[in-house]
Parts: sequence; structure tokens; C-alpha cells
Amino acid sequence: MGSGVSDPGYRALRQGAAWLDLSARGRIRATGEDRVRLLHAMSANHIEQLQPGQGCYAFFLNAQGRILADAVILVLPEALLIDTEPETRQSLREHLDKHIIADDVELEDVTASTIEIGIEGPRAPSVAEALGAPLPGSPHAHANWAGRIVVRFTTTGQDGFSIIAPAEEKERLVRDIEAAGAAPASDEAARIVRIENARPRYSEDITARYLPHETQLLEAVHFNKGCYLGQEIVERVRSRGGVHRFLVQLEIDGQRVPPAGTKVTAGDREVGEITSAAFSPDRGRLVAMGYLRLNELPPEAELRAGDHPARIAARRPLGWG
Repeated sequence: MGSGVSDPGYRALRQGAAWLDLSARGRIRATGEDRVRLLHAMSANHIEQLQPGQGCYAFFLNAQGRILADAVILVLPEALLIDTEPETRQSLREHLDKHIIADDVELEDVTASTIEIGIEGPRAPSVAEALGAPLPGSPHAHANWAGRIVVRFTTTGQDGFSIIAPAEEKERLVRDIEAAGAAPASDEAARIVRIENARPRYSEDITARYLPHETQLLEAVHFNKGCYLGQEIVERVRSRGGVHRFLVQLEIDGQRVPPAGTKVTAGDREVGEITSAAFSPDRGRLVAMGYLRLNELPPEAELRAGDHPARIAARRPLGWG
């Protein structure tokens, strides 16, 4: 059983407001006249239509249509900021850099010189108000706050926002956030809440094994934007079908958290596997994310995850939009 039962950060995420240190996420700044054209051609979402102050969630694919990374892309007045998972910070920059030929684009990894703090939970807007910080209304919209960037983005699926700021401001910013009513939350507490909310994470629930359609996070893909790397496969799947496994949320009886890769069966047939799991204090049972071959499930199929009864709790994951 996870420690979320007694973790005050877990309760703050679920019932109040908590702050998360997201500084390990990769932040890559793209400048130069061709930055928008490059990111539009390299990502699956529509970058050219975005205006300063807007942003989007996007996949980066290889030529086979597999997902190499996901990111939140922010349009700043003089740059694009790519905010990605820690595990894809280096590989995504190398992937983009490899495709800069005669383009006027410079990529700068600003992860070490910046911090990112998430404020998440149902009372997060009141924390923004107490801080005097602007709170953009739409997903991935962002605003300048005295040289900081306030982004409408969360990692757990709770309400909230994140703040990107110079690294030297971290101690003072955290102190101000706690004074405004947010409690610290551990990475474990945040992971439990994101799985409860069916919010997948790259490197656990999404990897280079998968096609965009299998994740069901199609807000990361724009189907009418024109050519981009991996588009041919994405369009072939969209027009002809051909994917059978889909990312869903499961509830599992029991208290021992099953490891990633645990097989899900229906009768004597293997129909999928778990990618991440945690014990949910709020539900009093295990919750998990995993890929199932939904078209192979007979009506009223009795599922098992390993040796334990399981059921589909949400047929679609919670997207980033």
C-alpha cells in the first residue's frame, strides 16, 4: 500500500492546494527566425497557428509514427519554450538538433538556469490570487509575472498552474507559495493522484513502443496541419484503422501494487498489460493505467491483473487539453 494515506501532500492535492517541484522537467528554448517552422514540421500539433501567450500539448514522432517524446510548447514573444519530461530532455533536443540543416534556429537547454514549480489542487486558483499572479484561463496559455512565466498546466490532472522562474528565485518563490496556502507534496503523492485521475506520463505510460492513437491523447495531434515527421503513419491509422490496444484506467482489487508489465487477462486470453499502478487512498483500492486490446474483450468480460480481479474504470485517459 502506498503512503498517500498519511501523506499531507496527498490530501492537499486532493482537497486543497499543494506545490510540486517540477524543476527536473526539461526546458528547451528555441530562437531564430525559423523556430516556428521547425517545430511545426517536427511536432504533431499545429504550432504555426499559435500566438504569443498561447501554447499546446504535442507529440514528437519518428518516421514510423512512434512517440519519441511529449511536450508542452509555449509561444513567447521572442522564442518557443519546449517543456518536456526529464527522461526526454536530452534525447528530444538531440532529435530536433539533428534536423536543423540550413535553418535559422538555435536550441538552448535552460533547465539548469530555471526552476518550475507546480501549484495543483482545487484551491490552486486561490493561491494564485494570494500571490498576485495572473492565472490564464485556457490550457497551456501563459502570462508574464514579473519576469516569471505562469502556465495553465498541471501534471496530476488536478486544477492548477505552474511557474517557470530563474533558478536563483526558488527559495523565495517557494516561501511565498507556502505563505499563500500551498503545502509541499512528494513525488509519490503526485504520482498517486495522477494515476487516480487517469493522467498518463511519458516514460511510464507512453513510450516509443506506442502510436498516438493507442494513447487516445489525440489533442497532441492536429490532423489538418500538413506535413510533419511521422504524419504518413498517423494519417494511415486514422483513415484505415489498424490499432487494437488502447490506454485505459483500471481498478484492481487488492493492496499489493502490481509492477509495470503485469499482464491483464480475460478468461484464458491475455488482453493487455499494466504500465503504472498505485494504491488509491480515496478509493480504497488499486488504480492503474494500462493498454488493453478493447476489441478482443467479450461483453461482460471478467478481467484479472495478475491474480487479482480488475475492471475498466475509465475507457479514455485524461488529456492535457
